[in-house]
Amino acid sequence: MIKRIQLLKSPVDVLTMQETLEKIDHSIQRGEHLQQVVVNAAKLVHMQTDLALRKSVVESDLINADGMAVVWAARLKGTPLPERVAGIDLMENLVRLSARRGYKIYFFGGKEEVIQKMVANYTRQYGKEIIAGFRNGYFSSGEELEIAKSIAQSEADILFVGISSPTKEIFINRYREKLGIPFIMGVGGAFDVISGKTKRAPVWMQNNGLEWFYRFLQEPGRMWKRYLVTNTLFLYYFLCELIFRREKFAKEEEGGNSRQKASSFKTR
Repeated sequence: MIKRIQLLKSPVDVLTMQETLEKIDHSIQRGEHLQQVVVNAAKLVHMQTDLALRKSVVESDLINADGMAVVWAARLKGTPLPERVAGIDLMENLVRLSARRGYKIYFFGGKEEVIQKMVANYTRQYGKEIIAGFRNGYFSSGEELEIAKSIAQSEADILFVGISSPTKEIFINRYREKLGIPFIMGVGGAFDVISGKTKRAPVWMQNNGLEWFYRFLQEPGRMWKRYLVTNTLFLYYFLCELIFRREKFAKEEEGGNSRQKASSFKTR
């Protein structure tokens, strides 16, 4: 049984990268169906008001912490997580695992030129045998069902969905039964990084919670408002949760002391 904590009203699994990989590998080998999602500061903020996104996250089988802000917040709350499990790192590990195990992967998302280049890169590294199929991430709502059917017909073992939130989470949650794929995971902008369209932050920035800042430096015009708003709201929601938790504990302790005093009075 996987241990879970609660952070900003969202469950988060207490798992390392290795434990997550072992869980996924075991699930694929047994032919089980596993839906995974990662949560970061921005997603936790949007989940406070987006009920469809919240539903898709909460109903996932695996919920990993992608973002040092989540790891730090859990630690400050007194419910620590062992480490960050970044979505792009998990995806890369699973691609390598697929090459060893003979698993087939379907890639869904990104612009056409991005996904073509990424698939070409993986084919060159690991061989065409790991590719079950791929499709860009631009479609209308009326095409969703046919896309899901097409992905299901690929008989993939793993599906990576490289579409922005909340679209990818809602799509996965809505069609997971029709897809029938053992392991499904949303990977956000990972396709852009693997294809070489964008660069990932240096490791020291990743480890110090500055990956968002590196991305901001690459696209300041598009990202400044997103990060300013979401980071501020994350801090606000987290502080509210901490204050509420302390008040709750104080009241419970006060109630316990009152009951103890009453019991002591009765025995006299």
